[in-house]
Amino acid sequence: MRVVIAEDAVLIREGVARLLVDAGIEVVGLAGDGVTAERLVGELGPDVAVLDIRMPPGGATEGVRVAQAIRGRPGNHTAVLMLSQTSDAGTVMQLLADGAEGVGYLMKDRVADVDALVDALHRVARGESVLDPVVVGELMRARREPPVVAQLTLRERDVLSLMAEGRSNRAIGERLAVTDKTVEAHVASIFSKLGLEPAVDDHRRVLAVLAHLQAR
Repeated sequence: MRVVIAEDAVLIREGVARLLVDAGIEVVGLAGDGVTAERLVGELGPDVAVLDIRMPPGGATEGVRVAQAIRGRPGNHTAVLMLSQTSDAGTVMQLLADGAEGVGYLMKDRVADVDALVDALHRVARGESVLDPVVVGELMRARREPPVVAQLTLRERDVLSLMAEGRSNRAIGERLAVTDKTVEAHVASIFSKLGLEPAVDDHRRVLAVLAHLQAR
């Protein structure tokens, strides 16, 4: 896996790079600002761009701007993993507005857990979405569920919450201590209650998650 890291704090940038290299991931570029990050991604075409939310020159919104620019390029194959000091539901929704595939948002304190960081990189590179549990909790608290989502059972809401973290059916089953078939049944019920017609399952998963997170 080839990665570009953009972080204006030198110690964090170099520290993350060292952790990833030690974990067998190739760090092909380092940037201290959004403009350089966008250029490096265009030139090097990494599998994943690891972006700080806040960095020069745009400050609080620069990471989002760069992420949207990367994802908006024709034929783009670079996934995006955002790192943030604080959880920001509004920023997450901006990132998900263009689709949840290949997008991740982790709190910086997760970086110390190398296994979790590497797992997140591999998942977004495969086109999955990865949301820090803290962010998922904030989104669920900040938004009132619409009537259709309110029809879900408590267990279905548990499944949907784990889907929002980008977890596969098998991973959901392991977390909830139920079989794959049970998870599949819950997912099918969620799709049905949300009125999502049969289609590619990954697409329906994204729509289901957005229906839950975008509720106001």
